[in-house]
Amino acid sequence: MRLPLRWSFAAAICLVAFAGLAQQGPAKRPPRPGVKEPGIVRPLTTITPNHVFKMEGAPDWVATSSDSIWFSHRPDNTLKRLNPKTNEIVASVPIGEKQCSGMVFGFDAMWLPHCGEKALYRIDVKTNQVVAKIPVGPAASEGGLTTTEDSVWMLTDQKGTLSRIDPETNKVVVEIYTPAGCYDTAAGFGSVWVTCTEANMLLRVNPSNNLIENRIPVPNGPRFLATGEGAVWTLNEEDGSVSRIDPKTNKVEATIVAGVPHAGDIAVGEGAVWIGSFEFPLTRIDSMTNKVTQQWSGPGGDAVRVAFGSVWLSSSRQGLIWRIDPKLL
Repeated sequence: MRLPLRWSFAAAICLVAFAGLAQQGPAKRPPRPGVKEPGIVRPLTTITPNHVFKMEGAPDWVATSSDSIWFSHRPDNTLKRLNPKTNEIVASVPIGEKQCSGMVFGFDAMWLPHCGEKALYRIDVKTNQVVAKIPVGPAASEGGLTTTEDSVWMLTDQKGTLSRIDPETNKVVVEIYTPAGCYDTAAGFGSVWVTCTEANMLLRVNPSNNLIENRIPVPNGPRFLATGEGAVWTLNEEDGSVSRIDPKTNKVEATIVAGVPHAGDIAVGEGAVWIGSFEFPLTRIDSMTNKVTQQWSGPGGDAVRVAFGSVWLSSSRQGLIWRIDPKLL
C-alpha cells in the first residue's frame, strides 16, 4: 500500500537518520582515566616479562591448577594447558565455540562455563578430556565460579540463581536465590562471596547451611572479585575502583581509586592486588597500604592471575600471554 506523501516524507527522514546512526556504529566507551597521582603511571614497555607466549589468535580467560596455567583460546576454540616449569603448552582441549566467563580448578578438574551450549564443562586434568557437560549455563559471559571443599558454585541465570553442584554426581543439589544481576563468586574465609552488580551488593553465603548471612553494600557496580591478603576485593565496573571488605566486620574498609571502569579482571597474590584492563593492562595495589603503587599504560591487558611466583597477564587483542616476575617490577 502506498503511503500518503506526508507519511512517506516522514519515513524518509527516519531512514536517513537510521542510516547515519548505522554508519557511526556502536557507541564507544570513553577512554579509561587511570590514576592521577604523579609517578604511578608508566609505559607498558617498562615491563620486561620473564617469558612471552605468542599465540596465533586470542588468548582470553586464565585459570591456575596445582601444576599448570590454563587459558581459553580463539579462534581454534580450545583450552590450552601450560607447564610453568618448562614454559611450554602441553595440552590443547577442544571446547567448541562461545566459551565464556571465568573458569576454576577443583576436584582434579577444570570447570569451564560455556555460553554456546549453556553448559558447564568438566575437564579431567589427568586426561585433558571433557568428561561431563552439566546442563547449567553461566548468568552472563562476564562472570565466574568457585569451589569449596565439596562443591562447585556458579550463578546460572540473570534472575540470580546461585547453583551448588555436587562434583560426585555432576548435578545441581541446591539453588540459592539472590538478587537479579549477580555474576561472580569467590570462596574464602569459610564463605562463598557473590557480587551483585546491579544491586550494588556483596553477599556472604554460608556453605554449611546455604544461607545468605550478610548483604554488604558496595557502590559502583561490583563485578569481579578475589579473596586473599586478609580481605575480599571487588572490582567495581562503573568507576574502576576497588573495594576492600573486611571478612571480620563485613564492611567496606577501603575504596581504592584505580581509574579502570569496565576492567577485565582482578587477582590477589605476592602481597598485592592486580587488575587487568585494556588501555591500562596492569595495575598493582599494595594490600597493606590500600594504595595503587604502579600502573602501566599501553596496548594489551585482559585477564590476570597470580601463581608459581609470577603474574600471568593475557592480552587477547595482541595474541599474548605474559609471565611477569613481580619482584622485578
